[in-house]
Amino acid sequence: MLKNLLARVFHRKVLPSEIDYVQARDALETQALAVRRELAARDDVEPEILYYLAQDESADVRRGVAANAKTPQQANKILADDENDDVRCELATKIARLVPTLDSGTADRVLDLAIEVLEKLAADKLPRVRQIIAEEIKHAANVPPTLVRRLARDVEAIVAAPVLEYSPLLSDEDLIEIIASGTVTGALQAVSRRRNLAGDVANAVVATLDIPAVAALLTNPTAQIREDTLDRIIENAEGIEEWHQPLVLRPDLSMRAVRRIAGFVAYALLEKLQERTNLDEQTATAIKKRVRERIAVEDLSEDQTKAVERARQRVAEAQRRNALNDSFVIDALEAGDRAVVLEALAALADVPPFAVDRIIAARSGKALTSLVWKAGLTMRTSLKLQAGFAKIPVSEMVLARNGVDFPLEPSEMSWHLNYFGVAA
Repeated sequence: MLKNLLARVFHRKVLPSEIDYVQARDALETQALAVRRELAARDDVEPEILYYLAQDESADVRRGVAANAKTPQQANKILADDENDDVRCELATKIARLVPTLDSGTADRVLDLAIEVLEKLAADKLPRVRQIIAEEIKHAANVPPTLVRRLARDVEAIVAAPVLEYSPLLSDEDLIEIIASGTVTGALQAVSRRRNLAGDVANAVVATLDIPAVAALLTNPTAQIREDTLDRIIENAEGIEEWHQPLVLRPDLSMRAVRRIAGFVAYALLEKLQERTNLDEQTATAIKKRVRERIAVEDLSEDQTKAVERARQRVAEAQRRNALNDSFVIDALEAGDRAVVLEALAALADVPPFAVDRIIAARSGKALTSLVWKAGLTMRTSLKLQAGFAKIPVSEMVLARNGVDFPLEPSEMSWHLNYFGVAA
């Protein structure tokens, strides 16, 4: 009779704003799904109740327990083996955020259990669970290094890439060993994008002659590329068009390197070489000669040679009419007018065109999205530019949050802009 009375009471109204152990236990006796869901999500429920709910027949209830920061580690350990993928994903997000915050003041048993759960999830059969772990701990300095090294060697690029690009726990020796042992497609590019990449690691990347990875390395302004490493790139670059633009835009080229690159790049890139402010007289003369030769070979028309100037005029006119906006950029993109798109982004973000060039050449969804944010444009425009302008693969695109919002925090977008020498 009491059970039936409780069921009617808890079915009709929500639980009290404050609840003690006895009330929670009595509420559980009703077996009402709505009550169990609410208890699973509350932060004032006794650990014993959450431990009990971790074995609930409803995946929705178990998912609530998995997401609950108050859930005891013993219950998290049970949930790490849950048959439901969404439950394990919720747990992965929570535990990967929790472990880096635990310190020496945490009870040994609690810390050991939390790390045990984290390591179990990092070996989960579902790539999405492992990816969540990798994304959440990629910046952490106080997680087990062995776990990071295992993630860095994962067979799925979406798992390996975050730690390969960001983790401070991977030494240069780790990275060189990982490169030598072979990485999955896309993972090597993540190594190339690491901030302040050491010269030895950069040399190991170039030794693979992986075209996208070397292109990413060249677009990384903080990578230390030694002269002998750059020579090796240039020796192989003539037939690899993907390297031409990032080579030309590389800020630390020697005059010798500039002259060698001028020997094989197209007219448009020769113009960019001419724009460099540090050219000595010999190099400037050599490039001018090469420009004349290219004009003769490529039979460039006056319209082609003045395309950039016309693009700048169109953008300036749009600014005067207060019409330089998302619609302008998308219209230019759909019309295939890449010069106008580039100049528009440069003007809106208040950055030099060569900075936009570098970001586009890097084919980084995060960097391009950050540029769009700085330009004051929408996430919808970012998606169109990622696909239609930078030609970023769908699997590597940065998608909108809630369909329309920027998915990255302002601090992270500022970091990506600074990475390319652009002030946020």
